[in-house]
Amino acid sequence: MKLLVTGGAGYIGSTVATLLLEAGHEVVVLDDLSTGHEHTIPTGARLVRGRVHDLAGDLVTPEAGFDGVLHFAAFIAAGESVLAPEKYWENNVVGSLRLLDAVRAARVPRFVFSSTANIYGNPAELPIAESAVAAPPNPYAMSKVAVEYALIGDAGAHGLAAVSLRYFNAAGALVRPSGSCGERHDPETHLIPNALLVAAGRREKLALFGDDYPTPDGTCVRDYIHVADLAAAHLLALAAVQPGEHRVYNLGNGTGFSNREVIEVVRDVTEHPIPVEMAPRRPGDPAVLVASSAKARAELGWVPAKPALREIIADAWTFATQDRDDHDVTVAN
Repeated sequence: MKLLVTGGAGYIGSTVATLLLEAGHEVVVLDDLSTGHEHTIPTGARLVRGRVHDLAGDLVTPEAGFDGVLHFAAFIAAGESVLAPEKYWENNVVGSLRLLDAVRAARVPRFVFSSTANIYGNPAELPIAESAVAAPPNPYAMSKVAVEYALIGDAGAHGLAAVSLRYFNAAGALVRPSGSCGERHDPETHLIPNALLVAAGRREKLALFGDDYPTPDGTCVRDYIHVADLAAAHLLALAAVQPGEHRVYNLGNGTGFSNREVIEVVRDVTEHPIPVEMAPRRPGDPAVLVASSAKARAELGWVPAKPALREIIADAWTFATQDRDDHDVTVAN
């Protein structure tokens, strides 16, 4: 298939693009490189540089012959979205609507959307099933829900085969001899890469946001999923989507680890101390997010190959200790 990957210079987008190419697909990446880097795009993919808002209509045309779109181009910092909600509405929602306009006009049959488990807020039951009520606690999550509703409409009205994949906490790295796809945001807001920066001696200490949550040790509990397993689900979703349907799947391992537990595993894997400094809660952070991925397993045949937290962190550490001057192993967003 010929596939468009928006945000394909990012952490998850570049990982998915790599697996798509390895599976024999033709890949075009649309990315403005505001948070990603050109050298993260795998060899064999073609880069079109620019914003989805500006270029979707020119790129996604009947003549282009795309068989599907995988949409990753979004801002992702929940805390920032509370302080600058307009940034998230304009980028995440308006950009997605412009892309859907182009997809509709070009009659592209398949659409895979990068969504988030953050839309569940503080869920009433755990593990979280797709049927749980959406209660997005911040504009970032709200923007994702808005796009999901747009996909429901386009599937029903125009026959689009659409799927929203609700990620729990993506982590780890896709390790390849030719170079690895790993996590490197600027600024970095995620726990595991920040802890690894401390282990690598690039930061003095780790800020831990909140120790008064209603959890066993007072810190947030999250379900961590290896980025390679997350990426693999996108290929399965492309094959499973059906015209006129919008499907939703959770992607997680079904096991929760507190922030303190994650830090202990980082210490064990890296054999480095991780000094911790307590900080106030970040706005919009739910206390616990743990997935039920039974639906993805049953309908997509998706089975995580690397579910163990230690293996996820070990792959992230491999990436973190590689030569940062080697552009094949540096990834942002």
